[in-house]
This record gives sequence, structure tokens and C-alpha cells, in this order.
Amino acid sequence: MTHSFAADHATPKPGLSPEPPRETRHEHSAGGTALGAFGMVAIVGIFALLLHMLAQHSPRIGPGGAGWPQDAVDTPLTAVRWLLGDMTEPLFYKSDLAALGLLAGATAAWWAGRRGANWAGSLSYGTGLWPWVLTSASMSLFLSNLMFGWMLDDGWQPTFVPFVCVAPALVLMYGAGWRTCVTGAVLGAATTTPLAKLFIPAVSEPLGLPAVVGSVLAMSVGSVISFLVARRMPWLVLREPRPTTLPGSPPSSRNRNVAGDAAWAARRVLKDFTETHFFANELAAACVILAVAVAFVLNPLLPSYGTGLLPHILFAQALTSAIGVTLWRGWYRDGGWAATYAPVVSVAPAAVLAYGGSWTGMVGGAVVGAVLAPPLARAMSARLPAGFHPVIGNTAAMAVSTAVALPVIGLLP
Repeated sequence: MTHSFAADHATPKPGLSPEPPRETRHEHSAGGTALGAFGMVAIVGIFALLLHMLAQHSPRIGPGGAGWPQDAVDTPLTAVRWLLGDMTEPLFYKSDLAALGLLAGATAAWWAGRRGANWAGSLSYGTGLWPWVLTSASMSLFLSNLMFGWMLDDGWQPTFVPFVCVAPALVLMYGAGWRTCVTGAVLGAATTTPLAKLFIPAVSEPLGLPAVVGSVLAMSVGSVISFLVARRMPWLVLREPRPTTLPGSPPSSRNRNVAGDAAWAARRVLKDFTETHFFANELAAACVILAVAVAFVLNPLLPSYGTGLLPHILFAQALTSAIGVTLWRGWYRDGGWAATYAPVVSVAPAAVLAYGGSWTGMVGGAVVGAVLAPPLARAMSARLPAGFHPVIGNTAAMAVSTAVALPVIGLLP
């Protein structure tokens, strides 16, 4: 529930180029953006329909999601599977196979990028920090499972939350190195998981809201606490922004065509699937989608908490991203950024689960999430003081927009 470098496209971002001169400014055309974005929705929709059909003939290989937390306490292999599943829980997938797909896709993109290939897109916003981002986030996830995994006897626990907030954000703000890496990992595990365990029963349950509201609220508050602490640690120094280009973003030109805008929009929709991991990479996104699809066909009772609603979630996620990318395309101008990923990992999948995969839940959640979450994230992140990563505003926006959207969707026929 992540997280680009800045809330405002006019603000230079660490590792990204500052706003270009006015004569090179480029605004994506509405037609080209919509064509590419909704073309990707059509592809994902057909893919989701195929998954739904294949699931009817699933061999039901392996255990389902029922009893997974309790088994993780007693069986080391199951505990490892739970930890891997935590890597894709922010996407509402919770699948160890999906996590392997995510890591494989990101590694392939990193390998291609190191060899100068642009076809795989950039990783971690072109900063070159992806290995440190992954290492710190994984360490934080391990610590979270180590400290709170013994509670899985009581059922599901929010052990996943540190993977997508404090640790990777701290690396992006303070740079590479083991001191930054370990500090982010410890701060993330020590703040976000305990807060999630507090907010879910204290906020989500009394208000009749899904657990994701408490989880992303914990990410936001935990990140505030962590960055306040980080400012007082003498071994951490904010890194200076480095002017560079953003591989994969559309070049600034007065002669852009519809096809170029369409290709950019299609790739942007895919990127939103891994923006929450601070990867923001289309190859990693394609691989995690394919891997969770395989897991679903093998056993529909495992991914997405055994609800069987993975195809519905995939469609809603692609739709909300496409609507957001089309609506807020101006914020992406010349390497700018918008939090169009925010409803992908909050409102849209939460609405699908809350309303049983109905069209009201899928389309209503996608539309309301795309309209509410990105501008809220932009407004909140723009008001953060220097040295605080926009993940704070982005995750807070997820909590607010989900809390508002679900009751509104319930009023629809």
C-alpha cells in the first residue's frame, strides 16, 4: 500500500528528473490513454473469465486456505509458505506461488535493466535501489512473522503489513546500505504489525469495515512514527535527488500519437499491480498475475482467502486502475505520478469480497475507488513535511476511501 516518491508531479522526486522546461511538456491524450487502459481491462477481463471457467475443472491440488494459519505454527514448511503468501496479501491474493511469480518477474526485470534493455520497464522508479528495497522489506516481513507468528494459532494475523510500507520507503528516502536496510526492517516490524493488531478490532470491526482499513491505517501511522524516529538516528542521512530519466515513461514530445499514449497507459495499468510493493514494474505485475492464476486453477480454495473470487478481484483491480489512469492522466505528465494504484490494493478488492463478487461490488468499487483514492492521496501527501515518504498519505487515503466507498456501494441496487 505504497507509494511513489512524490504526491505532486511538479515536485522533483528522488531518482527522477525534475519537471522539464515548458516547451517539452506533454499531456497524454484522453483517447489514446483510454484506448490503452481499457484495452488492458479487456485483456484481464477475458483472462479472468477463462480462469473462472477453468476453476470449474480444478484438480484441487494441495491444501486450501482453511487452517493455513494454525498449520503455520506447527509446520516449518507451512510457515515459509505463509511468509511467502504475505508478499502478495497486499493484493488480496495470499498465495505462495504468486509470491514466487512476483519475485521471478522482478528479478527478470532487474536482470534486463542491468543489461540496458528497456522492454522490461524500470524497477523502483529507476533508482537502482530495488535489491535494497526487496532486502529490507523481506527482513521486516521475517521479523513480523517471527514476533507475531506464534499468534496464528488464533487464526489470521496481519503479519504482512511491514512488507509494503516503512522498510522500502526508508530505503528510497535514505539510500542503500545495511544500516538503512536493517533500521527500516526493524522499525517497520516494530510499529506497523502491532498497530494493525490494534486498529483492526478497534476501528474496522466496530464500524463494520473490512480488515484492510485497519491494516492500511496502521501502515500510515506506523510510517509516521518510523520516520519521526529515523530523523533522530545519526547514521541515517536523507539522500539527494539525482537527475535521471525514467525508463518506460513516454518521451516528452509535441508529436505524440494515440498509439504511443495507448501503449503507455496499458503498461501503467500493469505497473499499478506492483506499485504497492515499491516495484512499479509491468513484468513483475504480469508474472504475479500469471502465477496467482496458476495457483487458482490448481486449487481455487487457496488464493484470495479461499473465496473463489480471484477472477472478480483481478477484473476489478484492472478496471479501477484504468479509470484512474484515464481520469488523472494529467498528473503523469512528463514523468509525473498519481496514486492510481491506491484503489487497486484497497477499495476495489475489498468491495468484491464485501459484496460477494457481484457486478455492484466489482464495478462500483472500481469506479468509486478510482474517483476518491488518487486525489485524496495526492492532497494528503502534498502536506507532508520534508523527509516523510508519501506512503503515509497514500495509505491514509486508502483507509479513508475504503471506509467511505463500501457504505456508498451498499446503497446501489
